[in-house]
Amino acid sequence: MNMSTPPTKERDTRVLLSTLWIVVMINMLEADILSLNIPGSAEEVARTSASTGASIPQLMLGGAIMGELAIAMIILSRVLKHGINRWANVVMGVITMAYIWGGAAPYPHYLFIATVETVCLLLIVGCAWKWRRVDA
Repeated sequence: MNMSTPPTKERDTRVLLSTLWIVVMINMLEADILSLNIPGSAEEVARTSASTGASIPQLMLGGAIMGELAIAMIILSRVLKHGINRWANVVMGVITMAYIWGGAAPYPHYLFIATVETVCLLLIVGCAWKWRRVDA
C-alpha cells in the first residue's frame, strides 16, 4: 500500500518552479566560475566599480544579495502560499533577468549561459503567471 500523498497539479507546479530556480542558480554559479578564468576579469570589476561609483565590496554585496534571492526562491517556491508564491516568482524572475543582462559580459560563455538562464526564468514567469488556484 502506497502511503505517500498523491501528486497534485499544485505540488507539481511548486516542484517545477523550485527546480527551475535550481537550474538558474547553478548556471549563475557556472557563469561566475568560468568568468574567473578570464585574464583581466579583476580589472573589469575595478572598471565597473569606477564607472558606477560603487566600491568593489558594494558590487560584491549586490551580487551576493541577488544570488541569495535566487537561492531563497528554490525554497520559497515550495512553501509560500499560492498567491504570494505566484507574485514572488513573477517579480523575482523579472528582477533576476534584469540583473543577468544588466551585468552581462560580452564573453561567449556568459552570453550562452545567460540565454539558458533567461529561458528558465521565462518559464518561471510564464508558469507562475498562468498558475491558478484551481490547480490545488
